[in-house]
Amino acid sequence: MSVFHPDLSAGRWIPKFSFGPRLARLANRPREATADVPADLLVEDIAVPGPEGAPDVNLRLIRPRTSKGAAPALLWLHGGGMILGTNAQDDATNFAFARTLGITVVSVEYRLSPQHVAPAALEDAYTALTWLVAHAEERGVDPDRIAVGGQSAGGGIAAGLALLAHDRGEVHPAFQLLVYPMIDDRTVTRTDLDTRNVRVWTPGSNRFGWTSYLGRAPGSAGVSPYAAPARREDLSGLPPAWIGVGTLDLFLDEDTTYAARLEEAGTPCELVIVEGAFHGFDALFGKKPVSKEFRAAQIAALQNALFANSDR
Repeated sequence: MSVFHPDLSAGRWIPKFSFGPRLARLANRPREATADVPADLLVEDIAVPGPEGAPDVNLRLIRPRTSKGAAPALLWLHGGGMILGTNAQDDATNFAFARTLGITVVSVEYRLSPQHVAPAALEDAYTALTWLVAHAEERGVDPDRIAVGGQSAGGGIAAGLALLAHDRGEVHPAFQLLVYPMIDDRTVTRTDLDTRNVRVWTPGSNRFGWTSYLGRAPGSAGVSPYAAPARREDLSGLPPAWIGVGTLDLFLDEDTTYAARLEEAGTPCELVIVEGAFHGFDALFGKKPVSKEFRAAQIAALQNALFANSDR
């Protein structure tokens, strides 16, 4: 019997390549967005003042045309191992979030590594969050119902953002949506993991991504928990969370451990584990039932967190 989920059996043929400087540069070549904007949504690209001494932060705001009054919002951080990606790459998913839930989605163009090491990406995310709260009324957003979320590296930044917001005490996200988040640099140093069936994000890519982001060797002493949230000792007082990950994902152990530690600290966390699923399966095989179920679980989690006391 294959270890791959029946819907994902073609994943066994995905080459096990690793990202390095040359491939990252190639992947980051400018290209036009491919997702057409649906007629029922408004999409606006804006630039807001960046952190002190840093460039502006580009945001993509997605909102239903029929939205009225103060609705919840999701601040979204894209994936890409800290080294790849844009705020438009998850348009299709973000369109679905906005349309299905009737919320505003704000996708952040954060600075990438190795050109910009930590905490650049996190500070960009924090800037976006504080801007959204400050401009909530004019943007039709309820500042008390803003979730932070992301996929892979973006999930790691979202988890770090929840920590940073808690500690600074200026803004208070209502929820964390962490899709197979990249949260522990120490995974790079582990030799006990069975990675034979790992796909898409390999140990080699993980080493390059973390080294680029940290500007030092992964697993070394003194790495900030804001960069690698799994290093945080006290996880109490954080927003409730949802974490989803597959059993063939390199991040399985770090994600399930983080979910358990959140619960132990009194922070509610729903954990969804998809048997036989690898990193990014829902993006590569989005039409498969297992991927649709995975996205439906995320929508349900946001629905419960952001509309708990409403009639929606």
